[in-house]
Amino acid sequence: MTDSDDGPPGMDAAPWDDRLRLFSFATAERRADYLWVLRAFDSARAAYVVLLHADDVAEWIRRHGGRARVAEGVVTADEEPGAPQIGLFHRADTEPLSAAEIGPLLDQLHRWGVLERSYDGTRAATLAEYRNRHYVYQFSQAGFQAYRAVAGVLEARLDEASLSRLVLPELLADLHTLAEVNRAGDAERVYRTLRRLDAALTDMAARAAHFYLSLGDLVRTTEITPESFLAHKDALLAHMREFSMDLARFAPRLASAITEIEATGVDELLARAASCDERVLLSPAEREADWRARWHGLRTWFVAVEAESTEADRLREATMSAIAAVLSLLRRVTETRRGGVSRESALRHLAGWFTAAPTAESAHALFDAVFGLGRPRHLAMEHPDADIVPAVRSWWEAPPLEISRTLAETGRPPSAGAPGRIQRNDAGIRRLRENQLAAQRARAEAARSLASADVHERELDDRETEVLLRLLDAASTAWVPVSGRVAGTTGTDSGVTLTVSEHAGPTVVRTSRGLLHLNNRKLEVRPTRSGKKSGSARGTA
Repeated sequence: MTDSDDGPPGMDAAPWDDRLRLFSFATAERRADYLWVLRAFDSARAAYVVLLHADDVAEWIRRHGGRARVAEGVVTADEEPGAPQIGLFHRADTEPLSAAEIGPLLDQLHRWGVLERSYDGTRAATLAEYRNRHYVYQFSQAGFQAYRAVAGVLEARLDEASLSRLVLPELLADLHTLAEVNRAGDAERVYRTLRRLDAALTDMAARAAHFYLSLGDLVRTTEITPESFLAHKDALLAHMREFSMDLARFAPRLASAITEIEATGVDELLARAASCDERVLLSPAEREADWRARWHGLRTWFVAVEAESTEADRLREATMSAIAAVLSLLRRVTETRRGGVSRESALRHLAGWFTAAPTAESAHALFDAVFGLGRPRHLAMEHPDADIVPAVRSWWEAPPLEISRTLAETGRPPSAGAPGRIQRNDAGIRRLRENQLAAQRARAEAARSLASADVHERELDDRETEVLLRLLDAASTAWVPVSGRVAGTTGTDSGVTLTVSEHAGPTVVRTSRGLLHLNNRKLEVRPTRSGKKSGSARGTA
């Protein structure tokens, strides 16, 4: 029987506070002990043992060194070699955790939702022992994810950053394979191939995010240690250039392969993948919805949706920007090393001066001189109107004088600087142009539909109504019967023409927005024929 009365709520419906509370063990006062306890559960899970008692946890900690273990190979300049290092997993205490000490830790982890507990009736030999039975514990689903997240941070190597360049040909081969097996109806191979593709793209995205994060750290810390950058600059630039070139070469081929897969039937593909999915706790509809979301994510990597750039295009643009940033950084580092003066050396000299200052007043004076915190500069300027502010008036009585920031900070009048560099956003311009052309095509299609039949004998939709109102606006600028024109998408005279003529009585045009009443006027919309002129005056809409 599971003790769920005072346990955490269901994780599917838990608010964010419940999820964030799972990480409380990482910031608690006894976080090292909590981590040792959770390591015992993780080790047991790897051995396919789910439930653990406090005695089992204590035995695992005792067997694996527990608190008596010390860090290896970490010696600082202030410590003797072999001296114990107190760390997150390593305690300087000589006694390992006992079962009595572990019990409260397990209860607290249960209250945080990291562990689930249930009654252990198998250890009871008598009725009294059964009444006083103990608990056994196991990871909750969300608790295990929280522990793995913390363990991943502690075990991560921050210097392992790379872009997945060699995975692109494998992706192309798997996409061709997926089209073949889907065409053949092999559900198991469809599932395996689609799962492999999803894992490869997820890994590539994670590697790219890690790489650019590490590159940003390198850019920020290069002024302090430029040698670490100069030692790897050639390999770094070559790696990014090769990845950008491979991505540009493979992206069209990958998009073509995805189109080939869609020709074999996406619904059938996802149904086959869901039928072989072994996540038995999910319903078939949930499994198919999950695979549909994964396929959509895979498709957006290489196929543009609604004039938006693909993930591959954005990744390539980020790579090119990173190359430019690294080259700019290389120039700054080279100039700094050539000049022999860097921010590091300047701060070291300044620190030496502060240390050698004989008195506190000298240190304060040095600080004011270095950081420009002395008295403000005084300026002598005459007011344009001497009657308002005479030149003999005291500064204390005169109104404040507005000066430029450059003059106040440097004592020099401002001068026109170099013009700023124009940043061209070719991708954004291309998307705006495509949206503009799409709107023009839609308007031309609505105009052709408007001219296909008499406007008084049918109901106009929204687009046809918009075109008609634009034509009426152009035609109403004259008092005589006039025509308005909407140009075609090619810019030639191949649009439609509206003619407003007199009529014996009122007319009505039915639209999706309501009725348009015309007093003794009749509308006629017809395709424009190039080379012919109407006898009435015309206006262009």
